[in-house]
Amino acid sequence: MMNDGGGESSSESTVMDGGDAAPLPPIKGGDKQKEKEKARVSKTSAILWHAHQNDATAVRKLLEEDRTLVNARDYDNRTPLHVASLHGWIDVAKCLIEFGADVNAQDRWRNTPLADAEGAKKVGMIELLKTYGGLSYGQNGSHFEPKAVPPPLPNKCDWEIEPAELDFTNSAMIGKGSFGEILKAHWRGTPVAVKRILPSLSDDRLVIQDFRHEVNLLVKLRHPNIVQFLGAVTERKPLMLITEYLRGGDLHQYLKEKGALSPSTAINFALDIARGMAYLHNEPNVIIHRDLKPRNVLLVNSNADHLKVGDFGLSKLIRVQHAHDVYKMTGETGSYRYMAPEVFKHRKYDKKVDVFSFGMILYEMLEGEPPLAGYEPYEAARYVAEGHRPTIKSKGFVPELKELTEQCWAADMNQRPSFLEILKRLEKIKENLPPEHPWHFFSG
Repeated sequence: MMNDGGGESSSESTVMDGGDAAPLPPIKGGDKQKEKEKARVSKTSAILWHAHQNDATAVRKLLEEDRTLVNARDYDNRTPLHVASLHGWIDVAKCLIEFGADVNAQDRWRNTPLADAEGAKKVGMIELLKTYGGLSYGQNGSHFEPKAVPPPLPNKCDWEIEPAELDFTNSAMIGKGSFGEILKAHWRGTPVAVKRILPSLSDDRLVIQDFRHEVNLLVKLRHPNIVQFLGAVTERKPLMLITEYLRGGDLHQYLKEKGALSPSTAINFALDIARGMAYLHNEPNVIIHRDLKPRNVLLVNSNADHLKVGDFGLSKLIRVQHAHDVYKMTGETGSYRYMAPEVFKHRKYDKKVDVFSFGMILYEMLEGEPPLAGYEPYEAARYVAEGHRPTIKSKGFVPELKELTEQCWAADMNQRPSFLEILKRLEKIKENLPPEHPWHFFSG
């Protein structure tokens, strides 16, 4: 939880919920279709960027070249008018409206540009949008359909922490994300990890909304393989979320240092991850992680004898009515390299997206390198979405492990096993694993 992508290169970073458009990596390939797509992605990024920068001249030039860009959408379904409205850029908004912008376009939170302008208290923009028939409505942060189920919360005073109780005297930065920083600090004498929202974003409606959502999820989680929530600062600025501090770092760093793991170590790690995920996927209130990757799996200590799943910034709580309910949620949420094809393609998906990511992690533990390491993250996700999978080469893949991994990343999500089934199969594989004798190569 508390690594929040710390130390992550921009090419491997999480696709964040909310915020402005992120430029997509270039798409390689020579055919015309790819070139067209690349040009389209580039123009969409450009108009959203110029709208963000309050450059009405550049916006007009792009629209004169291609009028359809007026309603271009980023991965959060936000249009250039949403961006201009949030910042109060009147000239950009007037230009967009002149070229036929949909004043009541809804982003993935169902918010209109006017709702954004009102949230940001941009008076001039509010008047302008109302003049052109702008309406203020939205779901105020419901990131998916059907509507989110509010988790049962204990009395707030049980977990609201006084900022004065946090000691940052010898604090150390252990991670950094788009919305804040992760620090090792002390709370009542105990080392803790603190996610602190950047002061400059403390008044950002969407940031606050996502922060509260994460707190509300963590409050109700109790499991040995889930990073433990300790409390939060929600009534003062900066907003802070406090969890246990895990000394072992994250699985990404561990694999970087150790390389391929032995089958028995990989299976023990996989069992810990699967236990945590089976708990999250327990019906009827299912929590879909949506960003399961080595950076979000933490080691309790340097002995690496116990793992915990963390970072619930992108997780979603849904109430399952029927065993095979599938929901339309945000596409391209999570990290490209571990992303299920249905997420990349903006299709409907369910909790089996986490099983896909788990299969990719299992591959990485046994192969000693990230899946499709030769590809940039975005290209890797695209390659997987086209039906390809990483090539299994390691001898550590006993037939049963190979079969399990391939089922976890099956294209048809209904063919992927549940985490309860994965646990049973891993236990059986562990029992039948031949003993490891590192000295066998000395025998003649």
